Amino acid sequence: MENPIDKAHATKMELANRLFFRLYQCANMLHKTGSRAVEAEGLTTQQWAVLGALSRDKAEGGMGMGELAKYLMVSRQNLSGLISRMERDGHVAIAPDGRDRRSRLVTMTESGRHVWHVLARPKILTYYEEILGDFSINDVTHTLHYLLKILENMQRLDVDWVSGGNDAPMADTQDGDGPA
Repeated sequence: MENPIDKAHATKMELANRLFFRLYQCANMLHKTGSRAVEAEGLTTQQWAVLGALSRDKAEGGMGMGELAKYLMVSRQNLSGLISRMERDGHVAIAPDGRDRRSRLVTMTESGRHVWHVLARPKILTYYEEILGDFSINDVTHTLHYLLKILENMQRLDVDWVSGGNDAPMADTQDGDGPA
């Protein structure tokens, strides 16, 4: 006779596989369709994220490279190339941070603010409406809640792996009581 706990676990893992594959597909489609939404402004989704981060009230005075990388959840190396391209295009400026001379502060330029607020943001809001038009406020709220829960668990796992030196999840134990 099949153990109902094993069957429930197998069902949950099958659904988890489908969920994470859909998240992967959504990330790819966000990059593809989101970039199309702002391509006339010469932006990509990564640049959109940087300008969005820098447009927040908390970032009015700019953000350190490390702080910005942490906020966007990207490596400093990946962010550095992106910021260099955005600086070349006149969207951001990089200057030594007055609080820590070793650190560099990224700020949005006047041109970057114009691109963000006047050109890109209205198109981004239209993009959101096209994607979420058939979602109720409750649908959006619940989706955001569960995505944040997944993100928090991923962040916890990342910290655990970095601090514990693990580079892969643990395998199931034979009796089905161990971590998946």
